[in-house]
Amino acid sequence: MTVLLALFAIAALLSLFFCLRTIRRLRQRHLLRAGGACVSCLLFAFVAGMAFVVIFSYLGYERLVAEERVASIAFERLRSDEYRARLMVAGQADRFFDLQGDEWQIDARLVTWKPPATILGLDPIYRLDRISGRYAEIERERTAARTVHSLAAEQPVDVWRIARARPLLLPGVDAHYGSATFVPMVDGARFDISLSRDALIARPANEIAEMAIGNWE
Repeated sequence: MTVLLALFAIAALLSLFFCLRTIRRLRQRHLLRAGGACVSCLLFAFVAGMAFVVIFSYLGYERLVAEERVASIAFERLRSDEYRARLMVAGQADRFFDLQGDEWQIDARLVTWKPPATILGLDPIYRLDRISGRYAEIERERTAARTVHSLAAEQPVDVWRIARARPLLLPGVDAHYGSATFVPMVDGARFDISLSRDALIARPANEIAEMAIGNWE
């Protein structure tokens, strides 16, 4: 992060310097020199802007140093093929979601770094993105109601979204989804959700969940 902050500061200062130089050359009617200074100003402004995008998003995501538990989830059956999921994330208030179906899945946005971005020394970052339910039977999956809930508000500046839409703007930034395999929903079941550098893993956290996984497999 220190390297990234330094890059942003240097690029911003150089952009300002060339902006002032452009104005001065224009006043002196040195159009060719003004054009060169303007190009340099835009180049450093672009670098500063991209550094700002990464910094802003990095602070809005969670760091991922190694595989770690990121949440727990428990289920209460409301009626046939409908469950209430209680999502528990450390440091946040519990959230409740009604899901249709008999299986559930959580997705996360993951950002990892590859050359040349690795010189910045940043850890991979993540943000839980959505939770959804589905039906094990294909015919019901096609015709029955499905549910999906967002787990995070959209940020005005998001390195993940920019890297997915315009990868050439952020070379070295790898933005992808991490998804846990669909797991059964059972009344009283509780699961721990862990995140590695490329996937979410749902593990049984009580006997009911263990039995559900055993019967499902």
